[in-house]
Amino acid sequence: MTLIKSISGIRGTIGGRPGNALTPIDIVKFTAAFASVMMHKQKEKKLTFVVGRDARISGKMVEELVVSTLTGMGVDVINGGLSTTPTVEMAVIDKKANGGIIITASHNPKQWNALKLLNQKGEFLSATVGDEVLKLAESENFIFSEIDELGKIVHDNNLIDNHIQRVLSLKYVDPGLIAKAGFRVVVDAVNSTGGIAIPRLLKALGVSDVIELYCEPTGLFPHNPEPLPENLTEISKVVKDKKAGLGIVVDPDVDRLALVMENGEMFGEEYTLVAVADYILENKPGNTVSNLSSTRALQDVTEAAGGSYFASAVGEVNVVEKMKESDAVIGGEGNGGVIYPAIHYGRDALVGVALFLTLLAKRKTTASQLRKTYPDYFISKNKLQLEQDSDLNKLFDKIKKHYTGHPILTLDGVKIEFPDGWVHLRPSNTEPVVRIYAESTSMKKAQHYADEVIRLVKERTGE
Repeated sequence: MTLIKSISGIRGTIGGRPGNALTPIDIVKFTAAFASVMMHKQKEKKLTFVVGRDARISGKMVEELVVSTLTGMGVDVINGGLSTTPTVEMAVIDKKANGGIIITASHNPKQWNALKLLNQKGEFLSATVGDEVLKLAESENFIFSEIDELGKIVHDNNLIDNHIQRVLSLKYVDPGLIAKAGFRVVVDAVNSTGGIAIPRLLKALGVSDVIELYCEPTGLFPHNPEPLPENLTEISKVVKDKKAGLGIVVDPDVDRLALVMENGEMFGEEYTLVAVADYILENKPGNTVSNLSSTRALQDVTEAAGGSYFASAVGEVNVVEKMKESDAVIGGEGNGGVIYPAIHYGRDALVGVALFLTLLAKRKTTASQLRKTYPDYFISKNKLQLEQDSDLNKLFDKIKKHYTGHPILTLDGVKIEFPDGWVHLRPSNTEPVVRIYAESTSMKKAQHYADEVIRLVKERTGE
C-alpha cells in the first residue's frame, strides 16, 4: 500500500492501514487540514469549495467523505459530481469559490485515488501552502464546526457544459471552420469522465461524425489509463480502419491529451503542446514554457516565431509559476498537457482539442502532414523503483560528477545537456519511482543516453 504527499496532492492506493494508504481516515484528515489552512489564509466568514471527481471505482466513496468533511468544517460545497480536472479549475474561477478539490489519481491504475487541492484562483497549491496542509494534517490540530455553522451542499450538473461554452468563446477557436472541415473523430476516454466531456465538446464544435470507444463513465478502465502508445493499440487500429481523420485520447481526469493521426500512428504526446503552441504563436507571438522533461521541439518552434522559451521544474504548479513570471502566451507539459492562460492556468484537454482541430481546419491539412512540419525528436521514458533508504542527493552527485564538462541543470533533479539532446533524472511527484527521460534526434541515441544513467543508478543502488 502506498501514500504519497507532494505538490501534486495527496495520492495513494485505496485500502490498508491509515497513514500507509489513502484510507477514509487519511481522506478526512487531509481534507480537514486543507479547509483549515484556507480558512486561516482567506479569513472570510464563510468559504465555498467546488468538488468534482473522475469516474474511478472508489470515486463516489471518496467524494462522500470529502464533501461531508468540508461541511463538517463549515465550508459550503458546490458538488459537480462526475467532472474533469480542468472543469473544476474553471468552476472555482467562475463561481468565485475559495478553493476546490478534485478527486482523481489522474493516469494511475484503478487501485489509486487522490485529492488534488486548488486555491481560490483554481490553481494547484504552492509548495509552501501545500507543506502547511501536510503539517496540519499530521498534527490534526483543526477544529470542526458546531451545529449551526455546518456547511451546505449544492449539486451543480452544469459545470462541464459551462466549461465547454468558455472553450467555444476563445478567440482562436473556430467551430464554423471545424464543422465545414467534416472531420471524423475517434475518442477513447478510458471509461472515465472524458467520455462525458469530449464527445459533448466535439458536437458543440460542429463535429458530427464521432466514434466512441470506452466513453461510459463506469471507472472500469479497459486498458492502462496512461495515454502512452503501448496502451493505445485499439484506437490506432480503429482510426485507420474507419478512415477517421483523428483519434483523441484523454486520461481519466482529462488534463492530458494524446492524438492519433489518420494513418493510425501516434502524433506524439510531446507534440500535442508543440502543435497547439505553434498555432497560438502564429496568431499571438510571445513566450512559452514547458518543464525540463519536455521535448526541445517547443523551444525550436517558439524561437522560430520570435519568442523566448523557458523551462520549469516538473509539476503543473511549477510550469504555471514560470509562465506567469515570463508572461508566456502558452505553455504546459510534454505529457499532453496544454495550459492556455487566455482561459485559465491549468492543463486542459478540452482546450487542446478545440485549438488543434481549428489548426487542422485552418491549414486544410491532415495530422500526419502537420506532424512533418515539426522537428523530429525522440524521447525515451524510463522509471526505476526507489528503495526506501535511497539517498537521492548522493545519487545526483554521482551523476553530476560522471558528466563533468557537460552543461548541467539542477532545478529539478539532474538534467545533462548534449549537443543533440539531453537526459533528465528526477524523483516522481506521483509514484515511488525515479524517472529517467532522455531525448535525442533518434530513439537509439535517446535510449543510449538513458541506459547510461540507468547503469549508473543501478551501480549506486547495488542492483
